[in-house]
Amino acid sequence: MCTLAIYFKATRDYPVVIAANRDEFLDRPATDPTTLLEHPHVVGGKDLKAGGTWLGMNEHGLIAGLLNRRADNGGNPDARSRGQLCLDALRYRSAAEAAEHASRQRGGDYNPFNLLIVSRARAFVAYNRNAAIEVVELTPGLHLLSNLNVNDFECPKISASYGKFAQLGDTVAFHRDPVERRAELATLLADHNTQLDSPSGRPNALCLHMDGYGTRSSSMIFMRAGAANIEHFFAPGPPCKTPYSRANVPHAATVAQGSK
Repeated sequence: MCTLAIYFKATRDYPVVIAANRDEFLDRPATDPTTLLEHPHVVGGKDLKAGGTWLGMNEHGLIAGLLNRRADNGGNPDARSRGQLCLDALRYRSAAEAAEHASRQRGGDYNPFNLLIVSRARAFVAYNRNAAIEVVELTPGLHLLSNLNVNDFECPKISASYGKFAQLGDTVAFHRDPVERRAELATLLADHNTQLDSPSGRPNALCLHMDGYGTRSSSMIFMRAGAANIEHFFAPGPPCKTPYSRANVPHAATVAQGSK
């Protein structure tokens, strides 16, 4: 149950700020952010088991993030990798083009997912629910995603943390320079406050530690307005005990201001 918070057009100078934790089985092999495609240049974490990525960005200033939804009966082991669809989205120049591509997919070819697609100009979430894909456009502001719908307070993690992310985003200092507030974001991502997830009965914390499963890595991404500047701070382990450092980003991560 990964968690992704996005501040979309919440500040003038940073139209996209993302804070995300990746939860996964501890023995599933993956790499830190690396080059996934050359043309366009795409950088992201690489899933070495099924391919694709859970979070990546391209040279045009497009970011895509994949969160698995709950699947009945454990899902279909023969379904196409959801991470491959995330990587497919990053082949496009704009969020609108990538969202259109996602909308044309057959939901039954994949296990359930939430796919975030965002640029400086527009943001979308593609839901794959009940083998049907629906794309919704996000309004400016704070949005949280987990394994349910965006901003769904039935998710214990969202109900427990939304107010904390919102409070940080409301501060004058955050609006002036979110990068300077990354320590506060890191503290939120390391939160072990646990409520039980009612359908599964399992713990449901932002930073999760279970037997064989838990928070594998953490990312904070800051995209400036109208400039070739994306900063990615990456922790290759649970953020409660793993320091963040600057990660690779695409060599020309820029897009003309106001593009779609």
